Order: sequence, then C-alpha cells, then structure tokens
Amino acid sequence: MILSGHEIKQQLGENIHIDPFDDKRVNPNSYNLSLHDELLVYEEVVLDMRKSNRVARVQIPEEGLVLTPNQLYLGRTVERTETHNLVPMIEGRSSIGRLGLFVHVTAGFGDVGFVGYWTLEMFAVQPVKIYPNVPICQIFFHQITGAITEYSSDKYQHNRDIQPSMMFQELGGDTSDEQLELAFSGGRKAGQPPR
Repeated sequence: MILSGHEIKQQLGENIHIDPFDDKRVNPNSYNLSLHDELLVYEEVVLDMRKSNRVARVQIPEEGLVLTPNQLYLGRTVERTETHNLVPMIEGRSSIGRLGLFVHVTAGFGDVGFVGYWTLEMFAVQPVKIYPNVPICQIFFHQITGAITEYSSDKYQHNRDIQPSMMFQELGGDTSDEQLELAFSGGRKAGQPPR
C-alpha cells in the first residue's frame, strides 16, 4: 500500500524525514522533490563498469540550461531524505515527462533505511531547458511486510553530493585511494567542498 499525502505528513519526524520540507509540495500520495543547481556528465566515450569513470561538473544557471539528447546527466535532489520502516521510491512528475525528460533511467527504487540525497539519471528525448530548484520528481512510500534489514551500503548511504556509479567496487575494479576519492567526491578536485 502507498502512503497518502496526509499519512506522509503524519510520519514526518519519525519514519520519514525530508529536509528541507515545504507543506505546499505535498501531493495526494507523494511529495515533490526539487533539482539541485549542479549536474555531472561523464567525460568517457565508453563507460567501463570496472572503473571509476571521469566526470565533469556543470552549473545550472538561474536562466536555465539546455539538456541535449543522447547525453546522460547525473543530478541530485535539493532535499535530503531518510526513511525507516517504509520503501521510498521516486518517479518523474507527469509535467516533466510530457516534456520528454526522464529523471531516472532505472533507479527509482529506494531501500528501507536509505539516508541521503537522491541521484537522478536524467535523459532528454529532445532538447529541453531545465532550471535549478524546479520540482523535478516525486517521492512516495510503500508499506513493507516481514522482517526488515535496513540499507547500509558503503557506496551510496549518507551521500553528500551527486554520486556517479560505483559498480566498480562490486566487480573488483580499481579501488585505489585515488579512484575512491574520485568516486566519493562526485568529480570535485581534492579540497573542493560540496555545494
């Protein structure tokens, strides 16, 4: 069963944490999350699952940024969420979908216990102009039955920025300090703080 908007509000501060929270973004059975003002794009022509692929950081100016087709953009939500005893999921808003913009390629399914920002795998069907802080997707919550083991991955849990793929950790790829620093920094240079 999916929680209603009223139930989402009832469980705030207990099983559901959304920071920052805006009551105007509560829907009948979801909550709108907004787009942060930065994106990552991969610099490699061929992405290798066994490596931490290089990324470049792109600022979304107030006047907007045009996304081009055949390019994957990694973004993140402004909001940090934390969920217990429920399964969080995100989906694109219908108004965004009607512009031909996918906000996640396949990764809309969250885990019980996830804490952090949602990384968005954005892909445009045709050129589309985006803006920072626009309500980009919606989070909704499923009830779960059975014993619960909360998510505790060392890859994405408690993230502080956009997270490129860390599949290389599962496949025994390069896990040198330099590669891990690159992956965990979201493409920032050493010493550069997250925004």
